[in-house]
Amino acid sequence: FKNPKKTIYYIFNKFSHLLPDKLHLKVQYRMAMGEKLNLENPKTFCEKIQWLKLNDRKPEYTMMVDKLAVKQYVSDVVGNEYVIPVLGVWDRVEDINFDLLPNSFVMKTSHGGGSVGVYVCKDKEHLDKEKLIAVMSDAMKQSIYKMTGEWPYKNVKKCIFAERYMSNGSVNNDLADYKWYCFDGEPCFCQVIQDRRTVETIDFFDKEWNHQEFIGLNPNVNNANTIPQRPENLKKHIELARKLSKGIPFCRVDLYEICGKTYFGEITFYPASGLGKFNPDKYNTILGDMIKLPTL
Repeated sequence: FKNPKKTIYYIFNKFSHLLPDKLHLKVQYRMAMGEKLNLENPKTFCEKIQWLKLNDRKPEYTMMVDKLAVKQYVSDVVGNEYVIPVLGVWDRVEDINFDLLPNSFVMKTSHGGGSVGVYVCKDKEHLDKEKLIAVMSDAMKQSIYKMTGEWPYKNVKKCIFAERYMSNGSVNNDLADYKWYCFDGEPCFCQVIQDRRTVETIDFFDKEWNHQEFIGLNPNVNNANTIPQRPENLKKHIELARKLSKGIPFCRVDLYEICGKTYFGEITFYPASGLGKFNPDKYNTILGDMIKLPTL
């Protein structure tokens, strides 16, 4: 009663999976965006992302959002040299064999999104096993599909895996994320996210690495004080993003550049679940115009 908005959000998130997908998305959109969702004639980027959740349901999308299975997809399409190696796979938290892991590693769940279900260990001697187990146990209970209506996650086989800890040699090893917004298989904008562990910054660039005026999908984050440098392997980024997004109305292909080499991060179909904001707001429509929805 003291915070009715939080109470409503809690109740909705708890029981939203009981609703039909269309109603789920409409209620969720109204709560997050403060406006009615137009699924009959979507115009904006965020509206079209909701439409794609409901109507663009290719079976291969499940493999592509699976953080473990997607490695094979990437290997098949562009080559294994861009895939961060896997160190171990387990079906349950109780099965994790820490003795087999190296001094540093990253542990993830196959069905997680963003930073959900991720634990970074830089030095196993100082590993907080209780915290790691708690993070993984909690993540194994979660369902992105139930929370956000993102259909590809519905049938992802849940598991835990460890992959190699990738270092650029710097003290804090704060790797920049290069997130390519791809429209019908063509990478058009790169979202660069830096300094996640301190004061996160977001900058957008076009393919020629011209800095863009907009920020999305988190308008509360600022541009970096110093404009991010053009990636050494920019042409390779574009080539990989183009191949990995071929035939898809919209997706985001995330890449890293580490010590002169390019590595794959993940594929995302619904950035911020299509519930974020653009600054200036007009770019919600500008990027929306770039998504050509498939004919049903």
